[in-house]
Amino acid sequence: MNPDTHRLDRAFASTRSVLAQIRPDQLGDPTPCSSWDVRAVINHVIGSAHWATASVGLGVESADLDFAAGDFLASYDECARAALAAFGTDGVLDLTVRLAFGEFSGAEVLGMAETDQFTHGWDLARAIGLPTDLDPGLAEELLATTQKTITEAYRGPDGAAPFGPERTAPADAVPADRLAAFLGRTV
Repeated sequence: MNPDTHRLDRAFASTRSVLAQIRPDQLGDPTPCSSWDVRAVINHVIGSAHWATASVGLGVESADLDFAAGDFLASYDECARAALAAFGTDGVLDLTVRLAFGEFSGAEVLGMAETDQFTHGWDLARAIGLPTDLDPGLAEELLATTQKTITEAYRGPDGAAPFGPERTAPADAVPADRLAAFLGRTV
């Protein structure tokens, strides 16, 4: 395994373990992302993996497809393989990537993908009643990184900003819950 993509691989594996347990009758269930149900979060994690791959010039974005209507686990596996290959390509982490909200290195886009995949896996676990103690070591690493990179400029109301206001996690919260609270989820 490429050491540069180790965390992304773990984030995909964590979220995949949750996706594998989602039943069709749960697609309409609410999630901690108040404007998205389970179906929308599934579509987002697959779509955002395609987006991350495309943002570094090694893939194509998906155009508003309903991945949840088909074999979303197979779609997730496919986009995870493509993203891991893209971010494992020599030189990708040093690229300058121009996004709608600024310029970032390929390494920073990789970090965005890691956090996005892992956190939305947490959202899905919470939505369908699974334990949220997902990959505690990775959750700690992502929390340490996001505490340095997520500023108030990225926070706001649901649907208007990437992250909600920071919440306080209970004192005994597991690492993934602490990450979710930092990113604006109620835990």
